Amino acid sequence: MSLLYKYPKKSGYWPVVSKKNCKHLKFIEFGILNLSKGDSFQEETKDKEVVLVLLSGRCTIKCGDKEFRALGKRKDVFSGSAYALYLSPQTVYQVFAQSKLEIAICQAPSDIISEPLLITPKQIKVRSAGRENWRREIQDIVLDNVKAKYLLVGETFNPPGNWSSYPPHKHDEDNFPQEVKLEEIYYYKLSPPQGFGMQRIYTADKELDETYLVENNDTVVIPRGYHPVVAAPGYSLYYLWVLAGKRRKMVSHDDPQHSWVWCQACLT
Repeated sequence: MSLLYKYPKKSGYWPVVSKKNCKHLKFIEFGILNLSKGDSFQEETKDKEVVLVLLSGRCTIKCGDKEFRALGKRKDVFSGSAYALYLSPQTVYQVFAQSKLEIAICQAPSDIISEPLLITPKQIKVRSAGRENWRREIQDIVLDNVKAKYLLVGETFNPPGNWSSYPPHKHDEDNFPQEVKLEEIYYYKLSPPQGFGMQRIYTADKELDETYLVENNDTVVIPRGYHPVVAAPGYSLYYLWVLAGKRRKMVSHDDPQHSWVWCQACLT
C-alpha cells in the first residue's frame, strides 16, 4: 500500500487525491491548479465545501456577484502567509491569473450553504510548536474562524533538519476530549526545491508502518497512525495540511513511547 502521491506539475487542474485514485480517505479530495498569466479556470463546488489556498502568484476570483481582486502576495510558500477562500456547496467560481499562479484546492462533502469567506494573511494565526530540533512554525488558515462542515486547513514550516508532527501524534480514534478522529493529507514544498524530507506513518501495533522520501510537490495521505516528518539538513520543508472529520477539533494523542520529550523540554 502506497500512501505517497506524485504530482506531475502541469498546466491546469490536476486531481492529486480523488475518489478515483484513493480508497484510504472518506472525506478529503485534493488537487493543484497551475495557471500562467492571463489564463483562467472555472469550476463549481457542487456538493462540496472548498478551500482555495494561494500557494504562489496573484489572481482575481469571482463567485457569483462577489469579486475578490488582486489576491496573493507571495512568490512561493516560504515568502509569507497565504490568502485563502472558503466556498460552500453550489458555488460557481472563476480564477483569473494575474501572474504565474499555483493554488491548492481542498475539498470535502458538505450541505452547509454560506457566503464565500476570504481569509487574508493578517487573519492567519501564526504559532510556534516544539523546541530545539523539533521546533516548527504553524499557520492556521481554516479552523474555528470558518463554519465549515469537515475541513481544517493550515501550513507548517520546518527549518532545515527539524522535525514536526513531533512528538509523533495521531488522530484516528473518536475519544473526545482525549482524541478526535480526523483523516489528513500533507502537500510538500522544499527550499531549495531539489531538497527532500522523510515521512513516517505507523500504528502502535506496527500493522501500518510506512516511511517515504518526500520531495517538492509530493502528497502523502494519512488515514490513521502516528505521522512524524523531518526535513533534510540544508533544506526548509513546508507542508500544507488538510484534515477532515465529523468532529472539527484539533485534538490528537501523542505516542506514549516518545511523549517524554515534552517533560524533558519543561525541565531544561
